[in-house]
Amino acid sequence: MGTGAVFALREIQMLTTYFDKPLDPCRRLQHQIQERLIEAILDGVWPLHEPLPATRVFSRQINVSRNTVAIVYERLVEDGYLKSVNRRGYFINERHIREQLNIRIDDHAKEILPRSKHPFDPGALMTRHYSDQENIHKPADWQSFDFPFIFGQLSPDKTSVARWRDCVRLAGTAQHAPTWIGDLVDRDDPMLVDQIIRRMLPQRGFRADPDEILITVGAQNALFMVAHMFCRPGIRVDIEEPGYVDARNIFQALGAEIRHHRVDSNGMRVGDDLEGARLVYVTPGHQSPTNVTMSMERRLRLLAQAETNDFIILEDDYEHELNFVGAQKPSLRSFDRTGRVIHVASLSKALFPGLRLGFIAADRRIIRELRALRRLMYRHPSALDQRAMAIFLSEGQYDSHIRRQRKILSQKWKKIFKLIETHLPACEATVTTGGSGVWIRLPDGIRAMELQALAARHGILIEAGDIHYLSPQKPRNRIRLGFGAVAEEKMEPGIRRLAELLAQIAS
Repeated sequence: MGTGAVFALREIQMLTTYFDKPLDPCRRLQHQIQERLIEAILDGVWPLHEPLPATRVFSRQINVSRNTVAIVYERLVEDGYLKSVNRRGYFINERHIREQLNIRIDDHAKEILPRSKHPFDPGALMTRHYSDQENIHKPADWQSFDFPFIFGQLSPDKTSVARWRDCVRLAGTAQHAPTWIGDLVDRDDPMLVDQIIRRMLPQRGFRADPDEILITVGAQNALFMVAHMFCRPGIRVDIEEPGYVDARNIFQALGAEIRHHRVDSNGMRVGDDLEGARLVYVTPGHQSPTNVTMSMERRLRLLAQAETNDFIILEDDYEHELNFVGAQKPSLRSFDRTGRVIHVASLSKALFPGLRLGFIAADRRIIRELRALRRLMYRHPSALDQRAMAIFLSEGQYDSHIRRQRKILSQKWKKIFKLIETHLPACEATVTTGGSGVWIRLPDGIRAMELQALAARHGILIEAGDIHYLSPQKPRNRIRLGFGAVAEEKMEPGIRRLAELLAQIAS
């Protein structure tokens, strides 16, 4: 065998090592081959002056069809990684690779750059340290738990996944592509805004014009923008106790003075002590984390206080659709006569939490300023996702999904209260009108954090409630169980095992 043949064989063997790991049968074969070839090219495995292995040779080496390799080579030519030389084959495009690796560094610049006198300490230069804040910890591998009673996650709805995929595909057609190819700058997809106004707002009891709606990257992003607009050091923000941790952290990060108000079975207590607040944050539909619904009397009293004491109400209606007892209660915004209520909602929480789409409905003067702020942050949410969501809404797929979710979650909601009554009689579950979680008071002397740690070791994921309290005199015996992600048939064995662990701690 000649020297050139030995060299070629050695190089091919080095290239094929990138294909030792089995290919994923759930992903497109061509995409996986392309990814691994790009990795090999950028690692410098193949010499620039030699053509890549012929499609016949390479396909045999990695055990795929010759056509598949040919298609991958052509795609790499289109993407600039390869160049096709007539009668010689495919060569690596050296210029493109240099641009990718950014390896053209001026040696003279290296010589004149001064040696650093100070070790780099980014923390010393930061004005805020967000990682120091206390946050709810949700394991990334929550699906590996036998009984994931985790709040904020849902069991996958295969029908909705298929329908969403169809809507994304339709949004990518020539009919819809012009709406998202270009930069919308600070605008939103008019079709999505129209669908929100026509289909979602009537269920919440109010109307709005297009200039009173702003699309956001989820409800969380909406809260951050509103806080950024109205909070600064010295401004007082009143919140619920216990309350939503991320909202509290946002307000505190911006220097606001936080005052908390106790929550009972009718929601946040509303009294004269709200005087002096600039912003009042509430979750009236399903209070976070207790899931209770604010009574009509307190809603009207809160609105009256806002007018009397001149403050803004930030209404987080993140789970509006998931009421299972009685009629849906109108939002605070529906009773607002003066424009003091900023209504925040999620488009994706009850659908696909990872999609991250939401909206704000508010006085047009507020929306105008929030739109200008959003332009500085990220201009606008993905225009493709906006159009896909607009199609999903217009075809009635969102309503169908909510009907299915309500049916599934209402069954789980009824079941979990019965299971708690049967297997955890010493515990007190907060009565709710719906939602996807339940707030539980453990027996006195039981620490929620201890139970959470023990439960995790036995395959049960629960959430200790300590973190939801701001007061130093916080109760230590509260937990939240989310039931949206746990299979219904696993609920009873999970609660039974939790009861055994609770008895173990008590003894």
